[in-house]
Amino acid sequence: MEQEFRKVSHHSILSEVETLHEERYRLIQICATTVKEGYEILYTFGKGYDEVQVKIHTDPGEHVQSISRIFPPAWLYENEIHDLHGIEIDGITLDFRGGLYRTKVKAPFSHETLDNKEGK
Repeated sequence: MEQEFRKVSHHSILSEVETLHEERYRLIQICATTVKEGYEILYTFGKGYDEVQVKIHTDPGEHVQSISRIFPPAWLYENEIHDLHGIEIDGITLDFRGGLYRTKVKAPFSHETLDNKEGK
């Protein structure tokens, strides 16, 4: 069992994911977190017992390309990331346009929401 970690530019996520798809990896999960400088999105892929994690960083207001045309199940993760973090993801094959989740506060984990909550 091997684990590999790759950090790539958010501009090159599609080419990285296309390579993993060609190498017959499957999508395991996508998650996002809010960090001081913006957001980090972590994509996890597997093949057999091997795992590759690809991390990108994006600043507030930047757009990220969807990987759902390469890995169709990604649409669910990407809609969740958009709804909870406010990260704009372009080209989602099944885009709920901010309506996947009903939350009391729009994009509760976005910088804008968290800054307002802390009184900044």
